[in-house]
Amino acid sequence: MNDARPYVVTGGSGYFGSLLVRRLVQEGRNVRIFDLNDADDRPRHVAFEAGDIRDLDACRRVCAGADVVFHCVAQVPLAKDSELFWSVNRDGTQNILQAAADAGVRKLVYTSSSAVFGVPREYPITAETLPCPAEDYGSAKLAGETLCREFAERGLDVSIVRPRTIMGHGRLGIMQIVFEWIAQGRNVFVLGRGDNYYQFVHSDDLADACLRAAERPGFAVYNIGAERFGTMRETLEALARHAGTGSKVRSLPYRSTVAAMKLTNRLGISPLAAYHSLVYGQNVAFDLAKPKAELGWSPRWSNTEMFIQSYEWYLENRERILAEKGRSPHRSAVKEGVLKLLRWL
Repeated sequence: MNDARPYVVTGGSGYFGSLLVRRLVQEGRNVRIFDLNDADDRPRHVAFEAGDIRDLDACRRVCAGADVVFHCVAQVPLAKDSELFWSVNRDGTQNILQAAADAGVRKLVYTSSSAVFGVPREYPITAETLPCPAEDYGSAKLAGETLCREFAERGLDVSIVRPRTIMGHGRLGIMQIVFEWIAQGRNVFVLGRGDNYYQFVHSDDLADACLRAAERPGFAVYNIGAERFGTMRETLEALARHAGTGSKVRSLPYRSTVAAMKLTNRLGISPLAAYHSLVYGQNVAFDLAKPKAELGWSPRWSNTEMFIQSYEWYLENRERILAEKGRSPHRSAVKEGVLKLLRWL
């Protein structure tokens, strides 16, 4: 039995939270998960505390005696629920910050989002770029960051980690549709020429950054992504070549497609969220100078490598994935909705 003070992972049953839990277990940490639902792949001897991040008393219970809190709970864009974005991503964050402060935890690491930058006004996004969210999810995540800064000023040691779009083995959600289409030899699509530079981040690289941030005292904000990446077209073409199923990358007209994405999102007939229509055709990437200098962190995975690994994992687990229900959005298959029409283009 490990009697050391526990490391708490909120959202530890979700995609990234569950990976972070496994990394902590590998390091010999005493780990405690806080989530609404337990996961069937929770490691042995990892404690599970059922609770809602919107319940301050539940947050206080899970933080009692904790050394570090990794706050990974979030309502992601796929939820398409503005009320939940604010009640979970802002109000829930306030609860866990308050609970951590009351419990005297050594460090809290908040997993934020690149959505706080909306449609980026500069490329690449640097440590000095000011956030400017363009939809409710990004606004709520930025509100969570603002609360982190306020609690840091009161004495709680907080670091904010902003990941680019997360990939890696087990990553599903919208990416499951891409993988399924390629597996079937269907075409996949970019907006316009697809020549926008689009950075992803491997979940292992993100976990490494979070673990390093947890051990560095003092408030800080780190933007995290791959170092080796190219355009959206280049990334998808590399995956299609690897798959060898005959799938091709095709262009869709930019303006009319974005308008259609926004309309079908409002009508509730597309799995894509408002954030996807804003950034899929844009240059989106982080400058990595600050985390490399301050954390001694360096990403291992390129866009192409992480896409291929994720796709191969999907093929190995495809039958089970298509049959499963009830997991978190990024660990589940997604209904295609109106996107089925693109299959035949």
